Amino acid sequence: MAVAVLSIVPSFHLSAQDTSAIDRGVRIGIIYRPGVRPGLVMLPRTGMGLDSVRGMVARDLDYSDRFEVITLPGGDSIRLTTSTTAPRGTSTRRPGTPTAATGGSQAGTLNYPLYQALGADFALDITAAGDTTVATLHDIATAGIRRTLRVKLPRPGDPEFRQAVHRLADQALQAAIGTPGIAATRVLFVKDGKVYQIDEDGADQKLVSSTNRQAMSPAWGSDGRQFAYMEFQAGKGWLYLQEMATGKRTPVSTTGSALDFTPAFSPDAQTLAFSRATEEGTDLYTINIKSNCCLRRLTVGRFSDNLSPTFSPDGQRIAFVSTRPGLPQIYVMAADGTDQQLLAPFDYGVTGSSNAPEWSPDGQSVAFHRDVAGTLQVFVLDVRTRTVRQLTSVGRNEDPTWAPDSRHLAFVSDRSGYRQLWIIDLDTGRIRPLLQQSGARLPAWSPRLSEAPSTTP
Repeated sequence: MAVAVLSIVPSFHLSAQDTSAIDRGVRIGIIYRPGVRPGLVMLPRTGMGLDSVRGMVARDLDYSDRFEVITLPGGDSIRLTTSTTAPRGTSTRRPGTPTAATGGSQAGTLNYPLYQALGADFALDITAAGDTTVATLHDIATAGIRRTLRVKLPRPGDPEFRQAVHRLADQALQAAIGTPGIAATRVLFVKDGKVYQIDEDGADQKLVSSTNRQAMSPAWGSDGRQFAYMEFQAGKGWLYLQEMATGKRTPVSTTGSALDFTPAFSPDAQTLAFSRATEEGTDLYTINIKSNCCLRRLTVGRFSDNLSPTFSPDGQRIAFVSTRPGLPQIYVMAADGTDQQLLAPFDYGVTGSSNAPEWSPDGQSVAFHRDVAGTLQVFVLDVRTRTVRQLTSVGRNEDPTWAPDSRHLAFVSDRSGYRQLWIIDLDTGRIRPLLQQSGARLPAWSPRLSEAPSTTP
């Protein structure tokens, strides 16, 4: 029945256009046009066994969409430092005069006037001191060092290596602009009936499903150490909790007697909301997963279906899909099931069906997809004003999921000719592919991962 509900797609037309350009990597060159975003130079060192670290950090900072990342040419093309005897912030030569490049500040004071001429606000230098990786963030405007970060990274190839480097990139971003990054995150998705994870930069794809049964609807716990998902068994939908570190899975009590699907954790990770489809319809329930008890029914369909719950970050409200208007639309209620009301506005007979809501981590928005002229597009609802903004219009776009910064969304799109995962930055409109393999569905973006749990399928 839930599948039948989701298949209702009447026509609807909007004039919004998707003007985003696909940007696949770090911008190359030394010409910087000042704009809203600060410029950041990655100093072109080589060696020390840190080339992959520098490449990953540069990519993470670029994918944050917080900077214009300026990559300087290596070799003997540009003077990067001044003499050790020169006063701070001054140069013994005219900035940009060709000379042997030292790669950073080790041979003398950083040539700050050079970077000012390039339009840079920050310069990041990654070096090694013994077994310690040192990331030095220079503040170009003040001609001084903003922050020095020292970390001991695992060896390349270690399961913890990539997440440790991603956390270093996030620390550099926060040191520069005071905002937490999203590099140390992962995205779960479903492909061929199994759950996979992938790093935020599109690398290190791994299988995390622990059985061969068909899995659907993955959802992260609030601490990133476990996820919930639905598994088909004998025509029923069972809900399971699985630990990321060990692969151990635990069935959720009272599920499996019907078709239970679309689990969603409460922010305190003590409650799991989910949809249950029976012959009488589809309704929303919650269960206390800490005590493994206390099943509670939140909606009573009465000839309508209610599904796809998502908690507000304060845990006080649940947005969901309901067919009570005739077509699926986005509703909201208190976490105890009271005060049910329409959340996303629509026009009777004009607006198409709406599905797959997800509340943003900052609580200000709900993303969802809606049928527009026979295909699906991603929308964002402002919770305070109840206004709706269309984000996409090229191809079929669906199943949006928020990054923890509440400005990036991952979603499924066939804009390239086949269904794959993409990421959009709501502030700049930049869209980039996350996974270029076909067949990915139902992405779920993790919270920030302070420690990178290993997986053992």
